[in-house]
Formats: sequence, C-alpha cells, structure tokens
Amino acid sequence: MMKQATGLTVHNKSRILEVSFDDGATFELPFELLRVYSPSAEVKGHGAGQEVLQVGKREVGMAGLEPVGNYAVKPTFSDGHDSGLYTWDYLYKLGAEQEQLWKDYLARLHAAGFEGDSGRASGAALPSAPKAHGCGHKH
Repeated sequence: MMKQATGLTVHNKSRILEVSFDDGATFELPFELLRVYSPSAEVKGHGAGQEVLQVGKREVGMAGLEPVGNYAVKPTFSDGHDSGLYTWDYLYKLGAEQEQLWKDYLARLHAAGFEGDSGRASGAALPSAPKAHGCGHKH
C-alpha cells in the first residue's frame, strides 16, 4: 500500500526534514542523508553499479521544497542539486532504513578514503534514536 505523508517540516537550523505519515510514523531525515541518497540519475546513475558517491555533503542545506502532485516533493539543496523526486514511499524507506543507510554510506566513504567527510561518525547517535538535546559535550 502506498504511504501518504501527512506533514512535512523543514528544520533549517538542525538540517532535518521531519516527515509524518498516515500510519502514525514520523521520521527525522537529515538533509545530508536525503542528498546522498537522492533518487536522481545524477546520484543513482542509469543502472546497477553506476551509483556516484556523494562527498562533501555534511553541511548541505535545503534552499527549497516544492510539492509534486500528491505523491512526492522536490527539494532544492544548497549545493544546487534539484533533480531528485522524493516520493512518499521513498521518504518512508529512507526513514525506516536510516540506520543501515548511514552504515552503508559511511562504509563507502571509508572505502573511497573520505573517512571524515560525513556529518555522521561511525557509531554516532542517529536521529532515529531517542532524541537527546545539547551539544554532546560532557560538562
């Protein structure tokens, strides 16, 4: 069954897109995750094995977010990328599989020699974990 988004909130300061769905699920999707897993041909390539590793997206922002019919949104990222259509099902998949997607992305960065390139560190708390507030430093 197709998922239907019931709410979208762009949090520019924390660089998070909050998406709520009709089944009660809510996901906080970092802009970096959205950008590196863009469903565009520029990122995905035109077939299996043609994916293009996205680097330097740790600080990417969202300059705009426009609806596409009743089934998707099209973000414009601060690096100019704007060719990805994010369907509700795809956003749901990104949210539901976020932890594994981060692990895969960090492993690909590591393999390509870009270890510290992501805003996520290996083993760092993921946004899908219970929310913690503060800067993360022990006082």
